[in-house]
Amino acid sequence: MLVRDAMTTDVVTAAADASVREAVGRMLRAGVGSVVVTREGNPAGILTETDALKAGYHAERPFGEIPVSKAATDSLVTTSPGTTIRGAVRQMRENDVKKLPVVDGMEIVGMLTMTDVVRAQENLVDEAVRLEERRQGWTSEGKSWGGDDD
Repeated sequence: MLVRDAMTTDVVTAAADASVREAVGRMLRAGVGSVVVTREGNPAGILTETDALKAGYHAERPFGEIPVSKAATDSLVTTSPGTTIRGAVRQMRENDVKKLPVVDGMEIVGMLTMTDVVRAQENLVDEAVRLEERRQGWTSEGKSWGGDDD
């Protein structure tokens, strides 16, 4: 299964010069746990719920006074739509992230989260069962594709 099969395509973004309050408001309205930070329309970082909480705690200032650029992680780990789920999970593990923006060139085309991976798990199991049935020469109805049925 590929990233394009499991990713969310409605990506929430916030400009680097927006306030953390504005970015958190976008997250809450969309029901997501992060926003992709953009500079001049290009992906430049990510602000997660945890990043926002840390920024508020350490800055000891209201979210409306903290710019997204000061709170966001600026080292953006991305993947492409054609990456396998297994490869994307490996990227997440190696980079200690739970969210991977999906890019095609410099264009953000989706977001893959650990929640998406878990939801895709059922599809992966179904796909594995179908492949095993084919390998063994049986259809999902239990009838042989060839050979003796007696």
